[in-house]
Amino acid sequence: MMGLGYPCVMLAALTPHIWFFAAATAVTYAADWYLHHRGSYLINRLGKVRAGLSIRFLLRQLMVILLLARMDLAESPLFYGAVACFLLFYGLQAPHGALATLIRLRRTMPVVTRNVDLHAVRIPDAPPGALMRRSAEKMLHLDIPAVVGVLIAAGTGEDVIGYAGIGLTLLLALLYLALLLPYGRRSRLAPPAPVVLKAVDSWLREYQPTVVLYFSGSNESAYQGNMWLETMSRVEGRPLIIMRERGLVPQLAETSVPVICVPAGTHLMNLDLSTVRVCLYPANVGKNIHILRVPTMKHVFIGHGDSDKLASVNPYSKVYDEVWTAGRAGRDRYALADVGVRDEDIVEVGRPQLEPIKSWTGAVKNPIPTVLYAPTWEGWDDNPGNTSLLLAGENIVRRLLKAADPVRIIYKPHPFTGIRSAKAKAVDARIRAMLEKAAAERASEPRWAKEASSAAAGQSAAKAEIARIEARLAQLAATGRSGGDDAEESRLSLADPVREAETARLRTEWNDAYWRSFGWWEHRTVTGAQPRLYDCFNESDAMVSDISSVVSDFIASGKPYAVTDSAALGAEEFKRQNTAVRAAVILSNGAEELNGLLAAVADPAADTLADARRELKTYLLGPDEPTSMERFNAAVRALAAKAEARNAAVTQRIGEQAVAVPDAEAATSGAGTGDPQAAAEADATADPDVLEADAAEDEARAALTEGSPAVH
Repeated sequence: MMGLGYPCVMLAALTPHIWFFAAATAVTYAADWYLHHRGSYLINRLGKVRAGLSIRFLLRQLMVILLLARMDLAESPLFYGAVACFLLFYGLQAPHGALATLIRLRRTMPVVTRNVDLHAVRIPDAPPGALMRRSAEKMLHLDIPAVVGVLIAAGTGEDVIGYAGIGLTLLLALLYLALLLPYGRRSRLAPPAPVVLKAVDSWLREYQPTVVLYFSGSNESAYQGNMWLETMSRVEGRPLIIMRERGLVPQLAETSVPVICVPAGTHLMNLDLSTVRVCLYPANVGKNIHILRVPTMKHVFIGHGDSDKLASVNPYSKVYDEVWTAGRAGRDRYALADVGVRDEDIVEVGRPQLEPIKSWTGAVKNPIPTVLYAPTWEGWDDNPGNTSLLLAGENIVRRLLKAADPVRIIYKPHPFTGIRSAKAKAVDARIRAMLEKAAAERASEPRWAKEASSAAAGQSAAKAEIARIEARLAQLAATGRSGGDDAEESRLSLADPVREAETARLRTEWNDAYWRSFGWWEHRTVTGAQPRLYDCFNESDAMVSDISSVVSDFIASGKPYAVTDSAALGAEEFKRQNTAVRAAVILSNGAEELNGLLAAVADPAADTLADARRELKTYLLGPDEPTSMERFNAAVRALAAKAEARNAAVTQRIGEQAVAVPDAEAATSGAGTGDPQAAAEADATADPDVLEADAAEDEARAALTEGSPAVH
């Protein structure tokens, strides 16, 4: 419509045909609004080829002038009024754009925080969102009264209507500018960056964080940080979450842990993190270097899943002091890969996130089994082994739908599905359509129609409960006014134990109501943050997936599972290369082997892989005792003791250098800079503080390894 609309406007102006012109103009307005509303990529592309928003509006106004000239109105007062209006209107765009940009820039603080008390700085309320959101688009659309008025006047000869439209456009533009003006005053802007950073440093010195979760990534990667929030809230010490991308902060799940988002590397490197002893990294990204450079803390790669993917043995992991894996399998994986990660630097801590996963009782939860299909995404290359979606996805779903005994399918695609491969995106869409069609067909069958009739009242009650819970969650999440910006939210988003407890309770109730809101026989596609993947595990009786951490996590349930050999390696070679599939039903791309999985679910006697799953669970995820959280905290204590020992050694070394240098000023200068190489070679054994730190480290290591013979 956008592509056709503008040529039609020009054609109508040249003809001239005023009503055709009016219709084509309306189409261009509607198309422009729709594309902006949807955030279409086309808007960005048009800007790249010099057909941006302002140019499109200017072109449309020039066509109005051309239309008037072609209608022999070039000498009329209406013509000159329209020209003057559009010139004045565009003259107002500059101060409006400058003011809106100034407000945005000066309202942008160098950090975005959650649960951090910044009372030391005054952060005023943000301008109303209605004024700032898509402000350039709103300002330009104020030309509509003038365009409509001029067209009506040209068509009817009633010039007064045109003058009224012109006056209204200019009045609205001046009013918009006047409404923004007060928010450009110094008192309404955020404090300067140095003031905010000083306040953050003051808070850090008061809070004295000891353990940091450092997270950076794309907008689609928020789940990688969210999976560690619960663990961070239970970690020993004083936890802190450091993020790097502003766009990820709104996607962060509810947490009581303090959060500081620092987009600029220079600001991060100047933060006072002197009390931090352990820094945890869930992802290997380039921005990790900005904090890896800090020698007073120990750095640990914890990942965002434990799987047989190549990403789980990334050579980049050599930069960390330690790599924490779930179980012995992770250690062996690095040994086989031989990428430079030393065995003594690997610590097995289990997977604290898996506590919500319920163990299988051996019986199907509902009258018919539920099979979860959770394929991973297509990856950054075209390796056919990345995902089953491309070659096997539709076959898997089709065979499950046509199974001899009915099953219910829950389809949960990876959040990254389709971001690189258009083919993967298309397959995902077809699978969703297949399930939607199958659900509609099943609803029309007498057996399921009877079930639906008897469950209708309960489902309606569950949906009403969901609406009530979501409304209350929205109230709890709205810490500030509607439309508040990052600066205002940083001022207001403080931890509230009562609110957090109620939020946790409501989310549990929401999850229970969600699964009751539709029938246990209804196929379902699950996307988004809720319900969580682990909730889908608990609802299902078996799973089909790919080589990813999803498989390792599902093994914690003890339920039967199948993994697709998409690269057609053959069952034996597939098991040899991928630890997590050694207790799985191996599927070819045709998915003919699915009957074996369904038989294991239906009859425990046919489940020949049950013992293998139990053994594999210990190998992949570690022992049940001590608990994973206990082992995780023991690992934190041990590494913190290491950091203390290192720092004490540096202090001793610098002290020895100060004694050796007769010039006190030179000694002071040396203490300020410190020679990292010399400090690393310092002998700490003579310092009682160092001996005490070593003893603490040995004690923590003993606690970590107690009861876990697999830990090296």
